[in-house]
Amino acid sequence: MISSPSVADNLASARRLIGQAAAQGAKLLLLPEYWAIMGLSDSDKVAHAEPLGSGPIQDFMAGMARQHGVWLIGGTLPLASDQDGKVVNTTLVYDPQGRHVGRYDKIHLFGFSKDGESYDESKTIVAGAGIGTVETDFGKVGLSVCYDLRFPELYRAMGPVELIVVPAAFTHTTGRAHWEVLLRARAIENQCYVLAAAQGGLHQNGRRTWGHSMLIDPWGEVKAVLAEGEGVVCGELDPAFTAGVRSSLPALKHRTM
Repeated sequence: MISSPSVADNLASARRLIGQAAAQGAKLLLLPEYWAIMGLSDSDKVAHAEPLGSGPIQDFMAGMARQHGVWLIGGTLPLASDQDGKVVNTTLVYDPQGRHVGRYDKIHLFGFSKDGESYDESKTIVAGAGIGTVETDFGKVGLSVCYDLRFPELYRAMGPVELIVVPAAFTHTTGRAHWEVLLRARAIENQCYVLAAAQGGLHQNGRRTWGHSMLIDPWGEVKAVLAEGEGVVCGELDPAFTAGVRSSLPALKHRTM
């Protein structure tokens, strides 16, 4: 996606893209980080913060999951926090009946400053504290968000998973340098599939995101990718392939710490 300051417009885009993915046979869908709002300023999302279990963004996700009969992992949305002027950047998971069955609050908050480009998520976001996983029809799924990708210990703490998801809004600068290599590393070292849904393009606030949404298999091979713009990346999870990788190279069993 290339999300805008308009929640209504972003919901409309997500509705269209979810429909496209479901029409292609997708049974588990992932939206990008900040899919519901990419404000003109970082503080804009505070005005759209929802209490858990109530609000137009959560109602939309529940409705889409139920309508299409899919597992929907809702990228991130702003949830209300206990600190004034700040939100929790949260991933919510809905099952095919539209029930909320999983949650992860982004732990690692992005900070970057170079050549006049500067970001500090801690100014408007309260960091999460707990590991996020959810049991699905496809096995155990590990939840993470964007900057988390740089912290491999987070993924180790999940234990063995069949799939890691990474909704993201990587900057063009950092994404060009590190995005793919980090995603492939997480797939290889955890011997699982990695699905990354990213913002990809020039936003109304002037920010340029890297995009390159992709699906990577447990051997580290990129199976599908979309460089920029709105669209859908689709692929299949093959449990037999995962089992074969783990059997022929039992690195997860060889861990000593």
